[in-house]
Amino acid sequence: MASLIKHVSPWRFARFVRSSKTAFIPCVQLHSTAVMGASVEDFNKAKDKLNTLKKDPGNEVKLKIYALFKQATVGPCNTPKPGMLDFVNKVKWDAWKGLGSISQEEARQQYVDLISSLVGAEAPAVAAQPTGGGKTFQTLLVSTEDNITTIRLNRPDKKNAITVEMYNELIEALELAGKDDSVITVMTGNGDYYCSGNDLNNFTKIPEGGVEKMAKDAGELLRRYVKAYIDFPKPLIGVINGPAVGVSVTLLGLFDVVYATEKATFHTPFSQLGQSPEGCSSYLFPKMMGAAKASEVLLFNKKLSATQACELGLVSEVFPESSFQSEVWSRLKAYAKLPKNSLALSKQLIRGLEKEKLHAVNDAEVERLTERWLSDECMQAIMSFFQGKSKL
Repeated sequence: MASLIKHVSPWRFARFVRSSKTAFIPCVQLHSTAVMGASVEDFNKAKDKLNTLKKDPGNEVKLKIYALFKQATVGPCNTPKPGMLDFVNKVKWDAWKGLGSISQEEARQQYVDLISSLVGAEAPAVAAQPTGGGKTFQTLLVSTEDNITTIRLNRPDKKNAITVEMYNELIEALELAGKDDSVITVMTGNGDYYCSGNDLNNFTKIPEGGVEKMAKDAGELLRRYVKAYIDFPKPLIGVINGPAVGVSVTLLGLFDVVYATEKATFHTPFSQLGQSPEGCSSYLFPKMMGAAKASEVLLFNKKLSATQACELGLVSEVFPESSFQSEVWSRLKAYAKLPKNSLALSKQLIRGLEKEKLHAVNDAEVERLTERWLSDECMQAIMSFFQGKSKL
């Protein structure tokens, strides 16, 4: 990986440039962040870490690394623009030039954050200590490091769809995180998706008691699952690393902060599947977005971009994909240094007054959903989905 900074395969960059339909923009600044410069020692350590990477992070990230390295060591771009046919050097020059006049100190900090996020992403559970007395899970990666407990949905090959097993493991993981010594808890996804919602294969496993028992059991599981979020005592932060569907979207109203990459989308196709909202969204979404906007999302299956979700208050802030992990985790580590009890008690003041209302909404939503699961309309919609007649 030492060649990432100075030597990049010319044919790969040439192909990258030729295939681009628009001008390459190394980093879209969706927000501004106050940055304190990293030390030269930290910068040199980051350079060493870069050489330990096992996976190719892709052309866009490599360009970002190159540009930040040049900005940190030389300063703003001060060389003539290469000719149009000099594909490799032109793209690298554009990336460096795109950083504008940011200081060398700030470039060092961004470089350190980016390398740290790449190294951390390759082994998210190795450097961290297991939570819950060494408890391991089948569908989750749960770890505690730097006073942050991270619950990572871990079915990347299935777009992190939630099975019955995952529902139960999430309930347990939240219970353990609520009692451990961490200051904040983070939920995110492993792979390209944050979560594709309820695994519809759950509906194919009919118990001996028939569909009535299946609906009753599923309703009780959902009630306990949503309750775990309502009662969670610490700051709960969603780090939405990709598309989110169904219950993974509706629950976001119960999070304290939600950060999303620009590539994330938010979709609640309940009526398309003959179902109804859950996660207290029937109450929180109209309160958050207004009744008309909430109806578009919950009734008429409107898929939101990350920017739209932010405008409606569902997402706190949107980050460029290229710097999403580094910027978010730098911020989370700073949050985790705040006084633990102060954060928990302040959350109780903010959320406590509505707890009784949220539990009542959860009960009502589960009751309605249980009815929907037993309806012919819902059965037909799910059958159409499995037969490929319906696409979400």
